[in-house]
Amino acid sequence: LKQFCLRCCRQQLPADFAYNSKPGMALKRIQKELQDLGSDPPANCSAGPTGDDLFNWQATIMGPPDSAYTGGVFFLNINFPSDYPFKPPKVSFTTKIYHCNVNANGAICLDILKDQWSPALTI
Repeated sequence: LKQFCLRCCRQQLPADFAYNSKPGMALKRIQKELQDLGSDPPANCSAGPTGDDLFNWQATIMGPPDSAYTGGVFFLNINFPSDYPFKPPKVSFTTKIYHCNVNANGAICLDILKDQWSPALTI
């Protein structure tokens, strides 16, 4: 995925944008998580904003070696709500994948992305 410049994003925010509003708090948290991903990226996956919208990301996961997914490249969409991190992001595969926790539409069926979400969790 392309590198994303936080400085550029901040310059594109409206002058009256309030960081203490719900969307402002969410944006601040999302920016922090994006920065953390850049400084300590996880192995075999990447994630970042699609275009200039920090609330919509694309992620890529490489299939783990010695698995049914070896050699696969899987794309996901991550959509953050305006009250993130108090509500979970919506995460879904855009690449067709057969897995017991992924439905036919690509939605990931995990309790931590639903009722077991905690603001302590991160992307």
